[in-house]
Amino acid sequence: MTLMHRTAMYPKTSQIVWVDQPDELARLIDTISRQPIIAVDTESDSLYSYFEKVCLVQISIPTVDYLVDPLRLDISALGAVFADPAVEKVFHAAEYDILSLKRDYGFSFTNLFDTMLAARILGWKKYGLGALLAEHFGVQLNKRFQRYNWGQRPLSEAALDYARLDTHYLLPLREIQVRALQQARRLREAQEAFERQTLVEPSAKHFDPDDYWRVKGARDLDPHQLAVLKELYVLRDTLARELDRPPFKIMTDATLVHLAKTQPASFRNLTTVKGLSNRIVSRYGRQILAAVRQGQAAPPLQIPSPNHRHPYDHATLSRYELLRRWRNQLAARRGVEPDVIISNHSLMDIARHNPPSLKALSRLGILGEWQYETYGETLLRVLKSGTS
Repeated sequence: MTLMHRTAMYPKTSQIVWVDQPDELARLIDTISRQPIIAVDTESDSLYSYFEKVCLVQISIPTVDYLVDPLRLDISALGAVFADPAVEKVFHAAEYDILSLKRDYGFSFTNLFDTMLAARILGWKKYGLGALLAEHFGVQLNKRFQRYNWGQRPLSEAALDYARLDTHYLLPLREIQVRALQQARRLREAQEAFERQTLVEPSAKHFDPDDYWRVKGARDLDPHQLAVLKELYVLRDTLARELDRPPFKIMTDATLVHLAKTQPASFRNLTTVKGLSNRIVSRYGRQILAAVRQGQAAPPLQIPSPNHRHPYDHATLSRYELLRRWRNQLAARRGVEPDVIISNHSLMDIARHNPPSLKALSRLGILGEWQYETYGETLLRVLKSGTS
């Protein structure tokens, strides 16, 4: 994010500190571990690497914005601060950052505040960080750094400004939101939602060859073309792993579908395919042609039916629809998006278990304490209405 009118926007007492040495990290940890509240964000390289990693950690306190370089420094010692319940950690859209830090470092988190979740619980229509900073602090952000390669070094000065702003205003934004949550009597609801964020766990990166049907445009293919698409889909992932590049930078979905439709048989055919770079054709053309031939020789395929993808019985789906309708109506009355009330995943779990009592609902552990106290009896009434 590029700061506009920089001198007017930053507090005069704020400074930026680049941290890439062990002694600098030790001083940072000593400082922030004595703070009651810190702001945190991360930048990763998912648009440039198959094996995504955290490339920058931003931490702000009222007087300093720290930029920590995990590519040059072992940042494991930060885990003690993230796990310390005496230090509140303020994120914006925390889930991705927490998953990334848990994946790369095994960190655990307590005492979280998420400014995006707070905005959504308050029913604010615009809850992206750029919109919130513009509304509350008059800061205009440049979006071009959302696609920046954070794995490169050195980082440009404009990129450092972008990274700094991601945490610079989170602490005063939190103050605004806490007051609004208190006035709306939504603070306890928000705190429970923040707690759920600390519990998210990363899943191992797993490639399933049978997910070929998820490629955009796969539904436009016939069964024989789908068999070719599957082989190309597998090849793309293999090459992406070898090169440590995102699959879409090897071949886009549109390119895969085009190859599955046209089924080129020669290098000359490949050179005319839009989206295939000369480098990919020269280095991997033989493998692409081999994948096409393997698909042609394979049995035809069908896209899985919805029932196969979602193996729930009719009664469960009926209960889920009742719960979803109730949830959506409540969300509309409150002026929030439906998942702010209860997520679809939680509703499906409740529909699947169909608890007969409040005690049974509580034992499932699907709802937080506030959700259970607020919605428990109503949820049971909705479930029972489907059996009458």
